[in-house]
Amino acid sequence: MSKIVIINGPNLNLLGKREPEIYGAQGFDDYLPILSQAFPGHELIYAQTNVEGELINLLHEHGFSAAGIILNAGAYTHTSVGIGDAVRAIETPVVEVHISNTFAREDYRHRSFIAPHASGVIVGFGLKVYDLALHFFK
Repeated sequence: MSKIVIINGPNLNLLGKREPEIYGAQGFDDYLPILSQAFPGHELIYAQTNVEGELINLLHEHGFSAAGIILNAGAYTHTSVGIGDAVRAIETPVVEVHISNTFAREDYRHRSFIAPHASGVIVGFGLKVYDLALHFFK
């Protein structure tokens, strides 16, 4: 069984409550068991934090031992050189995901400091982006 770490960043603890017209009505804690059932060959480890440094610590912690990391850094995607550097520094492949289509939103959301160092980027398919990213690690 391969260990896949899902790391969600700021405000994603509010999924299902915050702007459901953009992010949907389902919380991630309700969605995680669905993912686990759909991908029984993976041990899914989930972490969420609103703190930039904690995201970097999680990448360092799992970036040399996990089979893969799915990272939704939220707004830090567009502002954090440090998170981009952390993704570049680790060995574990990272798939960057975003629930909303960041390219259909404000201009500042069109740039990612993570994407140049990620194995791939999936945006705009709601919570399904996590399923799609898990297929990369099959």
